[in-house]
Amino acid sequence: MQAISIAASGMMAAADRLHASAQRVASADAQADRAQTLGDVDYVNERVQQIGAATDFKANAAVIRTADEMTGALLNLKV
Repeated sequence: MQAISIAASGMMAAADRLHASAQRVASADAQADRAQTLGDVDYVNERVQQIGAATDFKANAAVIRTADEMTGALLNLKV
């Protein structure tokens, strides 16, 4: 089913965005520890990116659940 593959791709993209944001924050924290200063990362923006990625992931997971339920209902009709 095409909806499942599209939603799976969306989940992977959301996971990649979340990972990239976490890496930027971790890298900035490591640099800040060494330099005894604050990093040059906008922590508020990074958190917004992380929340958005998590929301996108959940939405795509809901699409997969719905597609699975629809496929199950279709199979039940054919039996």
